Formats: sequence, structure tokens, C-alpha cells
Amino acid sequence: MTAVLLASVVSCGRPDQLPNAAPTPETVRQIAKEAYIYGFPMVDSYRIQHAYFVDKANPQYKGDWNQPHSIARVFTPEDTTIQTPNSDTPYTMLGADLRAEPLVLTVPPIEAGRYYSLQFIDSYTYNFAYVGSRTTGNGGGKYLLAGPSWKGDKPAGITDVIRSDTDFALVIYRTQLFDPNDIDNVKKIQGGYTVEPLSAFAKKSAATVPAVDFIAPLSPDEQKTSPKFFQILNFILKYAPEVSSEKDLRARFATIGIAPDGDFDPATMSKETLQAVQDGMADAWTEVNTFKKDKLDTGQVTSADLFGTREALKDNYLYRMAAAVLGIYGNTAQEAIYPVLAVDVTGAPLSGAGNYTVRFGPGQLSRRESRCVMGGGDQPG
Repeated sequence: MTAVLLASVVSCGRPDQLPNAAPTPETVRQIAKEAYIYGFPMVDSYRIQHAYFVDKANPQYKGDWNQPHSIARVFTPEDTTIQTPNSDTPYTMLGADLRAEPLVLTVPPIEAGRYYSLQFIDSYTYNFAYVGSRTTGNGGGKYLLAGPSWKGDKPAGITDVIRSDTDFALVIYRTQLFDPNDIDNVKKIQGGYTVEPLSAFAKKSAATVPAVDFIAPLSPDEQKTSPKFFQILNFILKYAPEVSSEKDLRARFATIGIAPDGDFDPATMSKETLQAVQDGMADAWTEVNTFKKDKLDTGQVTSADLFGTREALKDNYLYRMAAAVLGIYGNTAQEAIYPVLAVDVTGAPLSGAGNYTVRFGPGQLSRRESRCVMGGGDQPG
């Protein structure tokens, strides 16, 4: 009788507390908000890299994976995929597929006084490494870029090994252009940026992996409201092995089907669950917009706080989302700082219909080694 009574008591808990119970709409809403803030930079980065390296019909297409693609000009307002590109450092883009084997990136010697950098960005949008004038100097070198599955040691002839936490990574090369007459010199430097698989460098047989069936990305507007956002996130997570600091977070996301093998499917959700997901996405935007208004626009938090390594950001996912919204792929503070002017001295938003003067008092200009550049652009929306 005691055993029967005990069993009855144990089974009388609230349904949402049972181990296999479906999460309540309130719980779904909260997890969807957390997962959206966590995943937005990843999904937006996927949209960009799909345009650059997958969709050959996209006007922003650069070329195939694992090949450097140089743009021997400065970016203009027509280059809309990234919100805030630099205007005096012609770009070279490398989309790195590291599933099969590492890549060897060769950087030529570059004359002293010319700034250049290679910014290494993983699928989380963390800046996990730099090569360039500030970090490694202008002497050139060969750098091995490896994915999470590669456990080898530094081969002979390699300057350094750089490891990515994700199977796909982006490397953004920036090469300083002094003036319009300098463009041929920049082109020559860009021509010296080469990339080859480790097997080719070591003169061994190449490793192979199955081709990826990339799913279609959402547009920037669709990313804000479409629950398909989480299906894209699930796809990305297949190539982003779990790190120890995110074990509990990933487990929580999995309770609503957000995981590398997750079954998140808006088409099969109840009306209440789907609404909870959409409300969670809206809650995420409310939080990031409030953060922008209260912290970024007031200068309490700056771009210097938003970009960097996982360790530097300390898994602050709100900062990471804000960084992606305002200017994805921004440099780490030690490499560059990005003061943002969004309002005038009265607090009114800047408008293309107005004329503005920006004044720097004595001692207020940066004394950083390279350069100071000012540019304008549309507000992200």
C-alpha cells in the first residue's frame, strides 16, 4: 500500500515538471528568445557566406570555398551584404571549408608602413585569430588554418597553426590603399595571398568529404520574424561542435528542437507553440533594441566591447547579437575601434537631409599606429 501511495504522489507533479513533458508556451517563448539572441549572428553570417560562396546567381557572389577572392577596389554603397565595410582597405575574402583537412594560407612580405590584416572569424562570429601588421608583422609567412576535427601538430615550413572551433570559417584580408594611384600595388599584394589544402602543401593525397547541401538562407527581413530561422540555426550547428561552456545551453535549446539533429518544424507545431516561438523572437529584438538605446547610444558600451574572442566576450550573447546587427564582422578592439554616431547633440537621429560637423578637441584623436577613417551609412533595420 505504501509503495502504491508513493507512486501516486510522485506521478502527481505538474505536467511541465515531468521529465518528458512538452515545454509550456511560456517556457518555449523564453527559450526561443535565448536561442534567437544566441543564434542571430550565426544565421546572419550564414546568409552572407551563402551569398559570397554558394549562390552563384547572387550579385554579391565572390567564388568557391577555399580560394581567396580579392576585390581590387574600395567598397561602395552598392556593397550591401555587410553593413559597415571599410572604405580604404580593399578586401580579399576566403570562405574556409575545413571539414576534410586544414588549409595553408600564404602571406607575402609587405613593405613596412603598409597596414594589412587577416581576420579569422568562426561560425559563431568570434574573431578567433589575427595575422597582420599588428600581430605578426609584415615579413610574410605560411599559416595553417585547421578545423575542430584536426588534431595534428605544426608541419615543417608552417609559421603557425590557427584553430577554428567550427568547420566553416571566414577570413577577411584587408590591405591598405594609400590613394587611387596605389591600386596596382594593392593588386600585386593581393596576388600574393594564396591558399592550398594541407595535402597539396605536403604533397600527399587529398582528403575528401561529402558535398554539403546548403539550405536557402532567409532575407534580413525574414530573419526577424520567420520561425524558419531556427531550422537554419540547426543546420549551422551541425558544423559547430559543442564547446564545454555551452553544454547546458545547448541542452536547454534541444528541449524545443533546436540542436544539430533537432526536429524543430513550424509546420508541425500547435498554434500556441508557434505563437510562443514568434513572441520569443520579438522579445529578443525588444531586448537588443533596448540595449542599443540605453547602452550603445549613450556610450556606456562601445564597439570595443562587442567584438573579439569567445574568451573576451565571456559568452555574452546579447553583445554578440548587437555586434552583428550594427556591423557584423567588426574588428577586435586591439585591431580597430568603431565609434558610432547615430544622433546629434540634441539626441535627434542623424539624417541624410542634414549637414553635420564632427569636432575633435586637442588630444581626442586616436594615436593608434595606422589610420583614422570616417564613413557613413544607413542605419541597420
